[in-house]
Amino acid sequence: MTDAGPVAVVTEVDDVTADMVITELNKRGVPVVRFDPSDIGDRLLLSARFGAHPAASPAGHFRTPSRASALEGVRSVYWRRPTWPYFEHLDDPDARFAAAQVRHGLGGTLYALPNAHYVNHPLRNFTAEHKPLQLAVAERIGLTVPPTLISNDLNDVRAFIVEHGQVIYKTLRWTPYRRGDGVGLTTWTEPVTADEVDERVTVVPHLFQARVDKVADVRVVVVGPKVFAVRIDSDLLDWRADYSALSYKPVNLPFGAEKALIAHLKHFGLASGSFDLCITRDDGLHWLELNPNGQWGWLEGETGLPIASAFADLLEQGTTQ
Repeated sequence: MTDAGPVAVVTEVDDVTADMVITELNKRGVPVVRFDPSDIGDRLLLSARFGAHPAASPAGHFRTPSRASALEGVRSVYWRRPTWPYFEHLDDPDARFAAAQVRHGLGGTLYALPNAHYVNHPLRNFTAEHKPLQLAVAERIGLTVPPTLISNDLNDVRAFIVEHGQVIYKTLRWTPYRRGDGVGLTTWTEPVTADEVDERVTVVPHLFQARVDKVADVRVVVVGPKVFAVRIDSDLLDWRADYSALSYKPVNLPFGAEKALIAHLKHFGLASGSFDLCITRDDGLHWLELNPNGQWGWLEGETGLPIASAFADLLEQGTTQ
């Protein structure tokens, strides 16, 4: 049993991936305080003090119905899948005001814990989620990036599609999307032709990418210095569209590729991240994107790779790692 402070796990209620990491921490006797920002109120109380002890600012505590911790005592923060309150019972102006106070009061305090090791820091996650920045960094550190256009210029978009022939469309950021009847929708990676693009493309920027002649996908989970790569075989353009059609195999990446992916995370100040790559017919490796807080729990179940244990290592060690 360790005498060090707790690991704060910040996530939604039903987060199986977080449960896997918490189970590992429990086996090691590492104390855990789990909560969601949407718990604010009776289920989550916060007091943070500033202006007295610069080296330990903010000082104070947060408390849930079952756990409590000093802010300055938190050794690590596992920032997983938090949800924020919307205050639906309030009028719109009051709800917007209340939501902003939570994000900047509770959120701002959690972003500023003096002794915590973040996996990952939320503001660094936010920066790394911007795909144009991801692409630029990947290219600068020597990863092979497919020709890509981000544009709302109709002429440029059509010219790009004509130039590259087979082109796909991808969203710049996933967002919750529901029809009027409440049915959720998801945009997959899809092929697009020049004839399909019209003036509606000018409303917002869109991401178009030359289609890679791939034979398989690779999901790579980097956790500190550890790299877990899984080859995903299917006949799908976007493997997320049908998990039942996938097969999995752990693989080793070339040393240069591992080094580049770790460097990509280091550029953003991230402790972990999930990369999507693909393998071409000539065994080339193409970089597609980074999800700084990507899902990986199902991969451990499919392959037995000790990913949860690697996360527990980072969180247990805290700032001493």
